[in-house]
Amino acid sequence: MKNRHELKKGIGRLGFFSLAFGSMIGVGWITGLQVMFEEAGPLGTALAFIFGGLLMVAIGLCYAEAISLLPVTGGEVAYAYKAFGTQKAFLIGWALAFGYLSVSAFEAVSIGIVLSYLVEIDYWPLYDIGNTTVYGSHVLLAFVFTTVIALMNYRGAAIATRFQIALTILLVLCTIGFASTGLWGGEIQNMSPAFGSDDLKVALGGMLAVFITVPFWYVGFDTIPQAAEERVDDLPTKRLGQILIASILGSTLFYVIVFVSVGMTTPWQGIINKPLPTAVAFETAFNSPTLGRVVLFVGLIGLMTSWNGFFLAGTRVLFALGRGHIVHPAFGKTHHRFGTPSAAILVCGIVTFLGALLGKPAILVLLNVGSFCIALAFLGVALSVMKMRKLNGSSGSFGYAIFPYIAAIGSLFILGVIVVQLTILEWFVLTAVIFSGVVFWSTARKTREHLSQQQRDHLILDEDPELLDE
Repeated sequence: MKNRHELKKGIGRLGFFSLAFGSMIGVGWITGLQVMFEEAGPLGTALAFIFGGLLMVAIGLCYAEAISLLPVTGGEVAYAYKAFGTQKAFLIGWALAFGYLSVSAFEAVSIGIVLSYLVEIDYWPLYDIGNTTVYGSHVLLAFVFTTVIALMNYRGAAIATRFQIALTILLVLCTIGFASTGLWGGEIQNMSPAFGSDDLKVALGGMLAVFITVPFWYVGFDTIPQAAEERVDDLPTKRLGQILIASILGSTLFYVIVFVSVGMTTPWQGIINKPLPTAVAFETAFNSPTLGRVVLFVGLIGLMTSWNGFFLAGTRVLFALGRGHIVHPAFGKTHHRFGTPSAAILVCGIVTFLGALLGKPAILVLLNVGSFCIALAFLGVALSVMKMRKLNGSSGSFGYAIFPYIAAIGSLFILGVIVVQLTILEWFVLTAVIFSGVVFWSTARKTREHLSQQQRDHLILDEDPELLDE
């Protein structure tokens, strides 16, 4: 008899919040600040993130509704399968898996970059990609940290989330320390021009340029549905949606406080040409290298929480696809002792490390292509909720009915802008992702045909277990 492999339970309220919040924060608020301030200035960047946060709340409400209907591992895979069937479930799952793994590979590259600003670690040059040297020391760091994160996830989600909780608490405490210094010791006039330009048209264009990057900066709240099946027994399903929305609001508050505090700390035009302007702002304004290092330390913590969260989520998407026999069923099996998706963890670890071998030049490519894939998944969830409502015959009030449409329109808009801006190399990578998906889909044809729809309904949606036969 084909058993429905289940993951071991062990994630509580704080674990889910830390998983989502820590995944969203990451290190981009340090490495990406230069571009955002150049486009929109400190206040314009903060407002763009507020509007982006509101869009994410609309998308998050779609997730919250879907979680309450289908609290199973794989999130978007299950929603798309319920609404549109196997093919669409694979499309969304494949896009999402690459989106998560692209972020995981990004963190594997970034760990060496961030650490190199704290200590000298540029040793053993291996090869050049473009004008950038890939160092053996960076590759070794990527291998060590990838192995540590993979082993934690291999031993169980409870261990991975305890690690996430500890780092998230440390991240929040350290952020309160340096951000309050900037808010109390800074000056409002340092933010001028607050929107990057005094020209209204230029300012609005700059805010739009920041706004369209929302999928990358906020992605992470969707790690909650990936692990919904692993919640502890006393955690009601409806609480997961509430935790998800709270994590979006919390990350929005984090971003706004950081951007405003940096803007107030020192005239922002003087720092945006520095390698890591967030740290430089505090170091320069208060003549304190220690404070600058605290900022970098917080960024390093954010990098680890983001890495751990996306790695866990990526393994669960592959697990859901495998358990439903949409791809090879080996991905859908759990470890006999730890109850974890061991095959999916191994593959995600290998892909993450291979991405790290591409070095710093791969960062922008991974982020842009990954953002496209994640925005596609957001669109898929919005459409899936619309379809599931029709199947269930539910509509509700206007406010309740409208948010999937807001989420879908926002996701389509962001997808359109990303498509226009993709470079030739990024189109090549996206084509490779599509081609590899076609290969996986084609080679798994016999695997899919081996199951009836009733059997797959049980494996993916946990429905009708009595229909599972020999």
